[in-house]
Amino acid sequence: MKALILDAPRKDWAATCGMTFTDVSEPSLDERKNPDDSGKVIIKPRFTGFCGTDKGIWFRKSFKDMIYDSMNRDGRHYRVMGHELLGEVVEAGSYAAKQYGYKAGDTVSTESHIFCGRCHQCRIGDQHVCADHLIIGISTDGCFADYIKLPAKELWPVDTDRIRPEVAAIQDPLGNAVHACSRVDLRGRTVAIFGCGTIGLFSILVARAMGATHIIGIDPNEKNLKLAERLGVDLPLQVEKTVGDAGVRPDAEIVARIREQCFGAGVDVAFEMSGSNRALNTAIAATRAGGDIILFGLSAGDFTLTDFQQIVMHGKTLHSVVGREVFQTWYTMSNLLMSKGHDLQDKIYDVILNKGEGTLFPFHEFDREQFEAAIQEHPKIIFQY
Repeated sequence: MKALILDAPRKDWAATCGMTFTDVSEPSLDERKNPDDSGKVIIKPRFTGFCGTDKGIWFRKSFKDMIYDSMNRDGRHYRVMGHELLGEVVEAGSYAAKQYGYKAGDTVSTESHIFCGRCHQCRIGDQHVCADHLIIGISTDGCFADYIKLPAKELWPVDTDRIRPEVAAIQDPLGNAVHACSRVDLRGRTVAIFGCGTIGLFSILVARAMGATHIIGIDPNEKNLKLAERLGVDLPLQVEKTVGDAGVRPDAEIVARIREQCFGAGVDVAFEMSGSNRALNTAIAATRAGGDIILFGLSAGDFTLTDFQQIVMHGKTLHSVVGREVFQTWYTMSNLLMSKGHDLQDKIYDVILNKGEGTLFPFHEFDREQFEAAIQEHPKIIFQY
């Protein structure tokens, strides 16, 4: 079968980029040889999303050790990429059919973090922070292929009569925004989103759908802010990228602008989606006493909190968010997408996916140069099979 893979040797990681479109072995179910296959299914992808994670791998900026260590574990020299999926079940193992009811023809998406079900977190219902999880398309083979084999326990059924397939394929990253926006009650709240990349843009839509009344978007990229405006942000604020000590201390001008908009006190809830140390400290400073700061942005290394005392003395609460709660986030997300009370689904397709123009690529006509240009131009790219 055809697949998009990473097959560069570990020693060549820094000297290479991109992925290889090639033929690889097709997955199969064999319960006699592999009893675990009874709980798995074979899925034929219909649409798959190219994630920010995939972009980081494409340009060799992230997940090097996790990919190569898992390849060594499996005795493999390549990894099939991709984890954002909408597909059709073509075969189900005996346990998957009996326990979960999956059968050929069912349409499903998937949680990308394969939880073990055995660790302490899994046993108490916190599968999203499983101690021994695998990530589809990173530490186990992904969905940029003609077929993928996945555990039935990871799948989420999708009604494509109510959720358009291009949007259904990117529920995994949308779920990050839903999880982040679910951490606190946003009804009637003022919100600031620091970082209007893909998840930040999703968060604007989700926060509005969950009742936020005034949303401020902050980003150094003018194009991101234009998209944020089209998605309905009330106030876009552009910041400059900084380095050194100036890259740590809060941006006093941004803090003042936000407080002006929010009774002179600051926003009720700030979302740090960029992974910037300065953005974090600005978010904390721009949040009112008693408010909440949602932490989603990632960055390696240490961060400096410039005024730790204000967090405690002003009663501010920091919430860290990773992935999606399994499957509470998926349930909430499905209801939001299928609701007729807002235009969440339409704006995802019309604005973030640009109505498919320049964002929808036929998988079997993969052209590396065109694709690389597209992932640098648009916040989200979709493969169609």
